[in-house]
Amino acid sequence: MKLRKSIEGLGPYPSLFLLALPAATVEPLKLVAVAVAGEGHWITGTAMIVGCYAVSILVVERLFVIVKPKLLTIPWLAKLWKSFVSVRTRMIGTFRGSRPEQAVRDTPSTSK
Repeated sequence: MKLRKSIEGLGPYPSLFLLALPAATVEPLKLVAVAVAGEGHWITGTAMIVGCYAVSILVVERLFVIVKPKLLTIPWLAKLWKSFVSVRTRMIGTFRGSRPEQAVRDTPSTSK
């Protein structure tokens, strides 16, 4: 709880840097894991991939949830995020066979 409060107290750019550190480490390791599996060490490669995805889900995703409000105060990042959400909404509507506005209404809300 104390760590979360200290992370929430960071400014926008330190929050971005804090999020970039684990993301910049885990994402290249996924590619290394595929290369390891491709060299014939498929058990080791698979274990590395599972570990990398676990870190992505357990660390990077949770850290993003904590720092997201601060990140959205950075104008260029807020614009990028809005574009991503727009594309995601249209894709959800396409796969559901409905209009994007309906897909947004049908999507479960994560904030309560």
